[in-house]
Amino acid sequence: MVDASLKTILVALLTFTGAALPQRHMENLTRGLVAVKQSDDTVYIGWRLFGTDPEALAFNLYRQSGAGAPVKIHQDPIAGSTNFVDREADLQQTLQYFLRPVLDQRELAPTRTVQAWDKPYLEIPIKPLPDYRPGDASVADLDGDGEYEIILHQISRGQDNSFPGITGTPVFDAYKLDGTHLWRIDLGINIRDGEHYTQFMVYDLDGDGKAEMACKTADGTVDGRGKVIGDKDRDWRIHKEGDRTHGRILSGPEYFTIFDGQTGAALKTVDYIPGRDPINGWGGIGGNGGNDSYGNRCDRFLACVAYLDGVRPSVVMCRGVYGRIVMAAWDWRDNTLTNRWVFDTGISQPPYTDASPFSGMGGHSLSVADVDADGRDEIVYHAMVVDDNGQGLYSTGFRHGDAMHLSDMDPDRPGLEVFTIHENEDDTVRFQSPGAAMRDAKTGEVIWKHSPGIDVGGGMAADIDPRTRGYEAWGGPGGLRDMKGNQIGPNPRSSAWVIWWDGDLLRELLSGSTVTKWNWNTGREDRVFQAEASRGGRGPNIMGDILGDWREELLLTAPDRKSLRLYTTTIPTTHRLVTLMHDPQYRLAMAWQNVVYNKPPHPGFFLGHGMTTPPRLNILLIGKGEAIAGVKK
Repeated sequence: MVDASLKTILVALLTFTGAALPQRHMENLTRGLVAVKQSDDTVYIGWRLFGTDPEALAFNLYRQSGAGAPVKIHQDPIAGSTNFVDREADLQQTLQYFLRPVLDQRELAPTRTVQAWDKPYLEIPIKPLPDYRPGDASVADLDGDGEYEIILHQISRGQDNSFPGITGTPVFDAYKLDGTHLWRIDLGINIRDGEHYTQFMVYDLDGDGKAEMACKTADGTVDGRGKVIGDKDRDWRIHKEGDRTHGRILSGPEYFTIFDGQTGAALKTVDYIPGRDPINGWGGIGGNGGNDSYGNRCDRFLACVAYLDGVRPSVVMCRGVYGRIVMAAWDWRDNTLTNRWVFDTGISQPPYTDASPFSGMGGHSLSVADVDADGRDEIVYHAMVVDDNGQGLYSTGFRHGDAMHLSDMDPDRPGLEVFTIHENEDDTVRFQSPGAAMRDAKTGEVIWKHSPGIDVGGGMAADIDPRTRGYEAWGGPGGLRDMKGNQIGPNPRSSAWVIWWDGDLLRELLSGSTVTKWNWNTGREDRVFQAEASRGGRGPNIMGDILGDWREELLLTAPDRKSLRLYTTTIPTTHRLVTLMHDPQYRLAMAWQNVVYNKPPHPGFFLGHGMTTPPRLNILLIGKGEAIAGVKK
């Protein structure tokens, strides 16, 4: 007798005949079928194509109206896209849809049936808290059913590290898409709330088909079952009104905890690596080149998930940005938490002449990708990269910055590229770091750079203009640039977010709750979509390919803060692509999107105007989704 989890693995293996090992363990999802009623009396329907699907796979789409029998709503199997517009439905009735994949002219088992949305969004009720607001979110399959759940960070009086003050306690809630509340975790008074403090990773770390949550914890953290971690009565906060240390936690134990994704129960708690001491040991040549002893630089945290062995994911918890930087990689396997490695640039003191070349190179985001094409991931920590074995791969020496983007931006050169924005202020202007730079992700070789010594606050890279090959990049002086660094036009006003929303392969711009299209003829942004929700200028709670076809969704906060609203595009497209959540780099970007200054996810292949067919994915699907078993790719 083969148990269910092993059977899932064996079934998925059958789809990879001839594929070279190792294969990355990834989620076996449902088709993510979504149907949305439109104002023109039509219904838009979209669904996922899996990374393991045969190229010849097609689909039949069925509608069920009220109590009537299901009806196939087209003639030939749908093979050229993964969306359809139903123009004959009676929108006054309850409408349900399901798919039957078609292979070798044979219909396969039906997918799960979904009901059409009556509104242009899915309303997901939440449990609001007084004096809290919905913050960053993550998505993962917590219960192993192939559908994503939402993990929401609720924030109260959050503070930037540079400011004192007592904050609320960070609270995390897990919801199914129908609003079912799964659990609540309260990190307690000994974890300060703010975007630089609590980075939460939600991912299936042990390969059982169900995601876990991992984050920093402390005395008084309460897990999803009400169990307290550490000493419930200790208050390590500094109560010193008028002092820069007021509200900070600069003493007491620091923990790292793995939580069960289905129940919120704390599964394992260990000491956080590294500790904060010495408080004044985290300064360096990043940012303004300063240091402090009041708890600013020592409590700058980042985190990510990476396939360091090329097969199963590890969680990497990071501390430090402007000077000393430490990363601790952890494996969660068979209910055992093991430290894989620790990367540490070490402590240096002013004038930092003895500092590691990797010190001070961090940014307010990070990325994960297999930059050297060896099948294992690296951590791209803004201006430097750490290899899968925990050793420094290279440092550019360009130092800290607030924005970074990583993808195959130039389809005409091999490998991935990194676009970074850099700070130059106070004592660090003397280094004349570029305000913006494009580099080779594997070697750090500079492709182009500009604005030495200029402090650039933000920037973006995306394919928004079909007149030039590959991505365009903007940020700082000089306007919009092509992949050679040539100036080709003015900057778009939007530089925080991009999204695939309309029917072509170019990416749209996202500002708040508004999607715009870059008009390369007029040098302006044309509105494409306006949502009826927002996060107050902070960007979406999360955005990415959450359901439907390969294009991206927006999760935003309703105006009354009592619900979340999930928006999906309803614009048809003729482009048929695998769900981006089966692209390893993109999926990991969705996991780290909540880290500090949230950034949009990018895939590990060129997706844009004039793209070629992406390479087949070498992945092994784990879980109870709707992948087709027993067929060859």
